[in-house]
Amino acid sequence: MQTSFTSAQLADPHVATSEQILRKCVHCGFCTATCPTYVTLGNELDSPRGRIYLIKDMLENDRPADEEVVTHIDRCLSCLACMTTCPSGVNYMHLVDHARVHIEKTYKRPLGDRLVRAVLAAVLPYPGRFRLALKAVALGHPFAGLLKRIPQLKAFGTMLDLAPSKVAAASPADRPGVRTVEGTRRGRVAILSGCAQPVLRPEINEATLRLLARLGIEVVVPEDAGCCGALVHHMGREEQALDAARRMVDAWLKVKAQGGLDAVIITASGCGTTIKDYGHMLRLDPAYAEKAAEVSALARDITEYLAGLDLPVLEKKGLTVAYHSACSMQHGQKITMAPKVLLRNAGFAVRDPGEGHLCCGSAGTYNILQPEISAKLKARKVRNIEATKADIIATGNIGCITQISTGTAMPILHTVELLDWAYGGPKPAILADRAG
Repeated sequence: MQTSFTSAQLADPHVATSEQILRKCVHCGFCTATCPTYVTLGNELDSPRGRIYLIKDMLENDRPADEEVVTHIDRCLSCLACMTTCPSGVNYMHLVDHARVHIEKTYKRPLGDRLVRAVLAAVLPYPGRFRLALKAVALGHPFAGLLKRIPQLKAFGTMLDLAPSKVAAASPADRPGVRTVEGTRRGRVAILSGCAQPVLRPEINEATLRLLARLGIEVVVPEDAGCCGALVHHMGREEQALDAARRMVDAWLKVKAQGGLDAVIITASGCGTTIKDYGHMLRLDPAYAEKAAEVSALARDITEYLAGLDLPVLEKKGLTVAYHSACSMQHGQKITMAPKVLLRNAGFAVRDPGEGHLCCGSAGTYNILQPEISAKLKARKVRNIEATKADIIATGNIGCITQISTGTAMPILHTVELLDWAYGGPKPAILADRAG
């Protein structure tokens, strides 16, 4: 794609990066076939190619974002399916991230939208606040329908629908400290406790710590950690995201300095995609560029790490798993086979749902900010999963778990919960009535 940026514009390193990305696009349209919003809406401007044109026009003309640009960029899930199918290597992720920052700096959203986004940014990245908010939400469930009928408050009604009826207490798994191993120590890792996940599903990190302890892997839960920044990063809140990234970099490198570090383990694939991009996000920060790249190189999804430990092959358990590959796993991190191989070796039969490349509609806060499109994608995903006739759903991302669980009665777990059970841990409570 030809561009016409001025030398003055290209002096901005963010613009220069986007210009190089734009030049790689050859208008082929391969991305449209795998884009969930284009498949759902049929609008060229709701495809990666269409959004690329909008972003190019906005940046080249050095103008504030307008309502049309914001509408179509907001509809992007950042699922990155387009990057998987692009033959030209267009880094759409970095381009749309830049566009979102530009929107946040130059466009004044309607009051209701600003309020919703401010609440999400102030609550979700903080487990304590999030837990308190969910407890308060229990009082608001009866009003969800009313809120959804008021356009400015629709997102709050959607939040009520997504919120669990019960909120677990804070888990010991998330307390800072070193978790000792059983037997001989084989390795040492740090873990991302996360923000939303330990509130919604503390069982995931608990299963991870148990399994790694039995495998001889010492796990350190760092102090002064918290949210990785992914949630606000995808909302265009650049400084808040970078502050979170710096805090995590400092926390993990402190662990490394105290006793070495083989990997940083991540159990939420949406977080993993962002953490593996810290090197790019902080490339212009002279105090953090090298340190951020070091942390990105250490980051491993839990299944990615377990795949290197040569776990034994177990007898068949008589249970079939439909494996939902989160977009951030398959498109963002290019991890496709490891989770399924691990599950098969653990004794589960594994089935791939149809249209596995399409997003479930969760996408961080997307199911709150774009509920209509999200609902259509969820229904499509659930139909494909239920068509497998599997006993259980497994996935590697808390957002997908939350989204899909509201659309089906099939039990859904994180992959590591099933692996922990198969290799000597307790049976997940959600499977209490299942044989195997």
